[in-house]
Amino acid sequence: MEQTGFLLGGAQGRGLFQLHCMGNRHGLITGATGTGKTITLQVLAESYSQIGVPVFAADIKGDLSGIASPGTPHQRIDERLATMPLNHFTFQGSPVVFWDIFGRTGHPLRSTISEMGPLLLSSLLNVNETQSAVLYACFRIADEQGLLLLDLKDLRAMLAFMSENAATLRGTYGNISPASVGALQRQLLVLEEQGGDVFFGEPSISLADLMHVDFSGRGVVSILDAASLMSKSPKIYATFLLWLLAELFEQLPEVGNPDQPTMVFFFDEAHLLFNNAPKVLIDTIEQVVRLIRSKGVGIYFITQSPMDIPENILGQLGLKIQHALRAYTPKEQKAVRSVAESFRSNPAFDTADAITALGTGEALVSVLDEKGRPGMVERILMRPPASRMGPLTEQERQSILARSPLKGRYDEAIDRESAFELLQAKARQSIRQADTAQRTAHAEKGVGVFDWLTGGGGRRQGVGEAFVKSTVRTIGTQLGREIIRGILGSFMGRKR
Repeated sequence: MEQTGFLLGGAQGRGLFQLHCMGNRHGLITGATGTGKTITLQVLAESYSQIGVPVFAADIKGDLSGIASPGTPHQRIDERLATMPLNHFTFQGSPVVFWDIFGRTGHPLRSTISEMGPLLLSSLLNVNETQSAVLYACFRIADEQGLLLLDLKDLRAMLAFMSENAATLRGTYGNISPASVGALQRQLLVLEEQGGDVFFGEPSISLADLMHVDFSGRGVVSILDAASLMSKSPKIYATFLLWLLAELFEQLPEVGNPDQPTMVFFFDEAHLLFNNAPKVLIDTIEQVVRLIRSKGVGIYFITQSPMDIPENILGQLGLKIQHALRAYTPKEQKAVRSVAESFRSNPAFDTADAITALGTGEALVSVLDEKGRPGMVERILMRPPASRMGPLTEQERQSILARSPLKGRYDEAIDRESAFELLQAKARQSIRQADTAQRTAHAEKGVGVFDWLTGGGGRRQGVGEAFVKSTVRTIGTQLGREIIRGILGSFMGRKR
């Protein structure tokens, strides 16, 4: 067993192991605040790193950074280790790369508007169905005209263009009301204040940079510093992680049932993914969770209660680690009973009673056997991490950043030619042509809003034709990056 799995914890000399081959069957870590969820996350992350699996995890409270440094001996750690069969335990850190959307405590993390797509943006902006339909039309027009939507100013420019030309666009794309466009523009201003101005742009994150192993074969742990992001915009946090998961689903090849995961992904504060999310988004998340395990990716949700996770997704999670829950009210007592019923019962104890009696660092755990069947729930002490329990100092963090193999790759933002610049150029050209005889002739012939794309039927190359060619060249300079989005992008079911 020890050769094919790592120790989660134990009691009375017996151990409970997570099989490596079940790592892509996903998992759940739940419990009330202060019961040990973060330390459990740390134990799982370093365990996967030690067997060569890259890890991505968000650091919500700022204390996960200690995984980069060896732990220190302590009497209580020795006492806990004595209760479980853990031979040759040594304190050691894991290889770490730090990320921060704001670029202060780690490498900047970015995505483009085009990559994010209207489904996730609709959820991020919290818009209604009518406004979401306008957003879909915006992406459709941008795709058809070859306009790159990279940052917030690109999206604003495209919405302004649609509003100004709503009458002409109505026949093809439906009604585009000024009220809906105005509501979207206001939401974009709010998003900018919350950090969207630094999150959306280039260079966007390459998935390959999240899937490294170091020179010794250990998986690199990518840690997103989400403390300030959670205080400013928890929606950006949840939307980004969901987009990243969808990108993994789109880009990674099928591997079937590997001996160990290709990558593991930890979603702390997982309830944020589902709060007020539209049904179409929740259905898509369920689809991704169900199918991504064949890509070798394991997803681990961390939240206070299993009730935070939709039932159809909860049923797909193999490893279940339940820390203590409080049950002071009838509603909480009902929730505890529901959680207890989700485990395969153990005749040695009452699961519902045990959930409320667990101490800090103690948990009820159910693992999958080699055939993928859930085992009986066990009451165990979680093993202590080999790395530091607590955050790094600022000096230690900066030292790791200075040695990072990604140093300089994402530090400077790039603002290349995209929808904003191209639409501005079109507007300036239109003004310059306002007093020319050619514009008068075109007006007499009833030139439509899109004739500028083709030159109005004349022999001379139109402004639109010129900038579409320019856009094609621009796209080509980024190794053929496509505008078409994937499963959480613009049009469901279209592949890259």
